[in-house]
Formats: sequence, C-alpha cells, structure tokens
Amino acid sequence: MRNPRIHTPQSLAAGAEIRLEAEASQHLVQVLRLRQGAEIALFNGDGRDYPAVLLDAGKRECKALVHAPGPEEPAAPLFISLAIGISKGERMDMVLQKAVELGVSRITPLFTQRSQVQLAGERLEKRLAHWLGVMISACEQSGRRRLAGLSPAMALDRWLGAGQSGDLRLMLHPLGDETLSTLAPPAAGQVIELLIGPEGGLSERELELASESGFRKTRLGPRVLRTETAPLAAIAAMQTLWGDFRD
Repeated sequence: MRNPRIHTPQSLAAGAEIRLEAEASQHLVQVLRLRQGAEIALFNGDGRDYPAVLLDAGKRECKALVHAPGPEEPAAPLFISLAIGISKGERMDMVLQKAVELGVSRITPLFTQRSQVQLAGERLEKRLAHWLGVMISACEQSGRRRLAGLSPAMALDRWLGAGQSGDLRLMLHPLGDETLSTLAPPAAGQVIELLIGPEGGLSERELELASESGFRKTRLGPRVLRTETAPLAAIAAMQTLWGDFRD
C-alpha cells in the first residue's frame, strides 16, 4: 500500500520541517487516522514527490520532516488543453476530476449560450476555488507530480477572440467530417485544444465562431455523448493514439 500523497503549496527540500495546511492536517489525522511517525508523500507541483514523516499529528495542524525527493515526473507526450462549457454541479466536478486523472494539462471553464449555470463575483470565485480543489485531489489520487492548470472562467466568444495557442484545435460534433484516427498525429510539443459544449451543446453561431477560429469538427463514434462523457472519451482516445496510454 502506497503512502498517502498530500499537496502543499510550500517549497519543499530535504531536511526541511514544515507545518501542513489545516485541511491537509485534518484529512491525515481525522480521516486517515495517521499518527506521529507515519510516512507520507508530499508534492507541490514541481514534478517530484517528497517522502516525509509526521513529527506531530494534531487535529488542526501536522508537522512533517521532508526527506530527499524522488525522481522527476517524465514530460507528458501530449499537452491537452480542455475548454468546456460549464455544466451543473457534480457533472462539472466529475469532468475536472477524471480529465486530470487521464492526463489533461489545462482546463478552461466557458460560459456559453446554452450554459445552465450562472456564476459571477464572489460565487464564481468560490466555485473556481472548489474546482481547483477537485483537480488537486485528482492529482493526489492519480500520482501526478505536476498540477494541471485551471484558467479563469470566461465567455466562449471572448475566449475565441483572445486567440488560442493550440496547434491542433478540435471540437466534437456528431456530424464531423473527421475522426481522431484520420488526423495526422501531433508533433512533439504541440498543444491540442479540445472544445466541448455544455448540456445541449454549442449553438450554431458558436460552432461558426469556433470554425472561424480554426476548430475542426471531429466525431467520436456513431453515438451522441453527454457533456460529461465526451471530453473523457476524447482524452482517453487521444492518449491511446498518441499519448502515454501506449507506455
């Protein structure tokens, strides 16, 4: 059984003694029931795991001694950037969690014409913080040593107008002329930009705007997939064709 992995934003170095954040401490002591002397693994997104041992295990605060880091996580063969229309509650959480587990590098939440979720101001900030927590937890669980990025939420037209950096820009559509298997494999270092609509999909005008921005209509089999299914199926397929599912 592997040691529990805990994320911390702090700098980590061999020999350092650090106080873990309250939420992490509570999880270790009250959920996992760890005590002084327990071994854990810490990571801060720099690409390495840092073995550590608990020096103190209080309910509100844990103190850990950091050991020498493990090997650096190899660079991913694919950089997949997922831009997805914001969907309701648990659906959005599931997409973020599973996309991170599957190896996505960046996620951008989008407001679209058919989005059923309205967020602004403090409510939006709280939701973004929640989504980031979901993604960090997915990194902890899946063994990722580098964090996937979460971009600010924005309207789809504004996002398209900002000019995207993707070398291969794809949007799933049941009537698309292309499939993933017919596309030329991306070259090393290229960015794949994957655009997915919310419940009900993108509007015709949004599809036109995306096409004008270089997004190619791509179908993923003969079935219509839900907004929480489509990105996960596409990411898994790309990892199988071109990415680290081949390892």
